[in-house]
Amino acid sequence: MAENKFDYVIIGAGSAGCVLANRLSKDPNTRVALIEAGGQDNWIWLHIPVGYLYAMNNPRADWMFRTEDDAGLNGRNLAYPRGKVIGGCSAINAMIYMRGQAADYDNWRQGGLDGWGWDDVLPIFKSHEDHFLGESAHHGAGGEWKVDEPRIRWKLLDDFAEAAAETGIPPTSDFNTGDNEGCGYFHVNQSGGRRWSAARGFLKPVLGRPNLSLITNALAHRILFRERRATGVLIRQDAQERVLEAGREVILSAGAVATPPLLERSGIGDGKRLGDLGVQVVRHLPGVGANLQDHLQLRLIFKVSGVRTLNSDYRSVLKRMIFGVQYALFRKGPLTMAPSHVGAFTRSSPDFATPNLQFHIQPLSLDKFGDPVHPFDALTVSVANLRPTSRGSIHAASRDAEDPPKIVTNYLSTEDDRRVAIQSIRLARRVVAAEALKRYQPEEYRPGAHVESDQDLIHAAGDIGTTIFHPVGTAKMGLESDPLAVTDGRLRVRGVDGLRVIDASIMPNITSGNTNSPTLMIAEKGAGLILADR
Repeated sequence: MAENKFDYVIIGAGSAGCVLANRLSKDPNTRVALIEAGGQDNWIWLHIPVGYLYAMNNPRADWMFRTEDDAGLNGRNLAYPRGKVIGGCSAINAMIYMRGQAADYDNWRQGGLDGWGWDDVLPIFKSHEDHFLGESAHHGAGGEWKVDEPRIRWKLLDDFAEAAAETGIPPTSDFNTGDNEGCGYFHVNQSGGRRWSAARGFLKPVLGRPNLSLITNALAHRILFRERRATGVLIRQDAQERVLEAGREVILSAGAVATPPLLERSGIGDGKRLGDLGVQVVRHLPGVGANLQDHLQLRLIFKVSGVRTLNSDYRSVLKRMIFGVQYALFRKGPLTMAPSHVGAFTRSSPDFATPNLQFHIQPLSLDKFGDPVHPFDALTVSVANLRPTSRGSIHAASRDAEDPPKIVTNYLSTEDDRRVAIQSIRLARRVVAAEALKRYQPEEYRPGAHVESDQDLIHAAGDIGTTIFHPVGTAKMGLESDPLAVTDGRLRVRGVDGLRVIDASIMPNITSGNTNSPTLMIAEKGAGLILADR
């Protein structure tokens, strides 16, 4: 293989890039390069499930991005974790297997994006799934994407589910049938008590293919064009610049945060913005970097008593030693825990046809990831608006790829989102006040029971709100008539040749739940589109 000449150059070995590299290199006559700005996943905390506590906000595995100050968060800015390692965010995320709702994808199709409805994408989800429930109408078996049941249960969480039922949220054993309404334990991307990342499932098993080159610690500076055709990528590795030529296509899979700045540095984006950066315009596409959507979680914390929580367990040195023994010998116990164990989907009001809220319930509490747990027993009830109407943006701050992007989140900037936030907090309080939890004498610690008026609740939402790490939509697919559409329904960048975007940035609207597995579906479908078009 010529050192710098390939058929396909894939930028980003995250969730989408790992799938694409696997599928496109299956043909031994097709030469594929996969570029990753981070390194290998050879760190123990990327494989022990609870390791997300150590990987997030650690430059070894996280890009350490921060948002701009946000008026909706009372002037606060947030850490915005993104995976800096093969497997991308699937190496540091919550491991929650979630597809979203059938209506999410049907809305994409109804917006003119043929082939993206629920009936179209369900077979794709199933095709690479290896689900512990086995083959069924809803699930697949034998694929690369492992889905397991949690390996620990908590009395407090079981009683929360009972309280949810008392409040009108029915029990469910599976959130992934197209209708995710209900309360129950999340299914997780683990295998035998270990994290199952996209790198582990899709990339590592095929790295022996002679036609696949993985190039790590290589930062993509810009995509190269001959007239309006993408011909390759300029990368920097070990302080040396290098050009990788793409005979067929360049595929941008850097994620919803990194994809827009790379497009802009390459001359694709809003013409005025590119001019201000000093970048020559290849294609004026004002939607690049626009349409940022994310799930804002409002983290309510309730002190409890008379029940086991991880707060008290973790403060005991003896129990922490027991945790280690449980994991080492049996791959069970708290070290197998995802950040959230039990979830619930419901409506904030009867105005919604499908659930518009997602709850993440944790038998622990802390001020933020990376901080120590509180010195009291507590229950955290996080609730997120699944379909926010607020829109932010992500843009290149300069022409230099080393400079972090400018992330403007604009949380709670619409009246709809503020109304849902108020309803969310009140609903969370109703569930915790139900009979099933009264024995634990829950006492609201954050934001505090004294916060009651609509105005005070909105201010409190700004204080306790934080990202749940689901940015999407910054290079949305859409019809030619859509002024913000960056890609078409086949994920080709509009107005140029030989360039596609295949990652979470192409979502026109955010899915109703965790976004990692939908991103894998997008990559699987994108690989099929590439092969069909070839």
